[in-house]
Amino acid sequence: MDLVRHLECFVAVAEESHFGRAAARLGMAQPPLSQRVQRLERELGVRLFERTSRQVRITEAGTLLLAEAREVLSRTESFLAAARRVRDGETGLLRAALPPDLSGETVAALLADFGGRHAGLELELHELSTAQQLDRLSAHDLDVGVVHHPCDVTGLELGPVLRREMGVLLPAGTAAAALDEVPLPSLSGRDLILFPRTAAPALYDELLTTCARGGFTPGAVRHGQGTSFVKGLVLSSGAVALCPRDAAPAGQGDGEADVVWRPLTGGAPALRHSAAWPKGRGDAAVQAFAEAATHALRTAAGAVPDVPARPLHLRPASEYWL
Repeated sequence: MDLVRHLECFVAVAEESHFGRAAARLGMAQPPLSQRVQRLERELGVRLFERTSRQVRITEAGTLLLAEAREVLSRTESFLAAARRVRDGETGLLRAALPPDLSGETVAALLADFGGRHAGLELELHELSTAQQLDRLSAHDLDVGVVHHPCDVTGLELGPVLRREMGVLLPAGTAAAALDEVPLPSLSGRDLILFPRTAAPALYDELLTTCARGGFTPGAVRHGQGTSFVKGLVLSSGAVALCPRDAAPAGQGDGEADVVWRPLTGGAPALRHSAAWPKGRGDAAVQAFAEAATHALRTAAGAVPDVPARPLHLRPASEYWL
């Protein structure tokens, strides 16, 4: 029995005191309405209405049940409204992730944009590498993330791919720091600081390949991700680090600090990334997060749309300096 529909018929007849008017109110014919009321009476084992050829009058049992019927219908509408909000991504939990290299300003811009449109949605945000995000997206432990390319996007849908040009972070007292732009070959022989290869293997190899093609072969590769840790390595060992300008330590573009960021020339490497989510699972909340991430990357991180190029056929990075 369709209990909700039967209760709607019961309430309509009770309020109209007339089967014809109740049927018109419900947009149905009178005979099916009468049949639904009769079936409800059989199911409940009580008589809800006294019927004569001239009028319909609610019984004492019907009067006692009318308030309960209205309450059930009210709660049903509330339940359906909640289901619509979940379906439309307006409530519930969204599990999302961002890579470690995004600046605080970019993360804040993303959260402000997303929160302004989905105040009723709980956002569970993680800082995860591309490799970690891909694992969790595959296991459906993550709803959406922002990944670095190249990576294996099998089974994923992607937002627009954006590009952030990378520069170099180096000690302020070096000759290269005095330049407005640093040629890649001038860095040859210096140690290079990169994120651990396990975080994004294909990107790691692509960056080293690009450096080698541009004339920069590192003396060695050191690994680090945290801003303070990377800065410490640059200062203590004379190594250099690759990063976009927005991810450089605050205030490092003016040449007065102990480390400075400079743009690169001669085939500078870049970071390319996009929002990613499992195919077929891009509901309204996922789409809203992807749009907020794209907007924040463009406005706060200075990212630009990536121009598709011929795919690189990469060799293992170790071939270029071992």
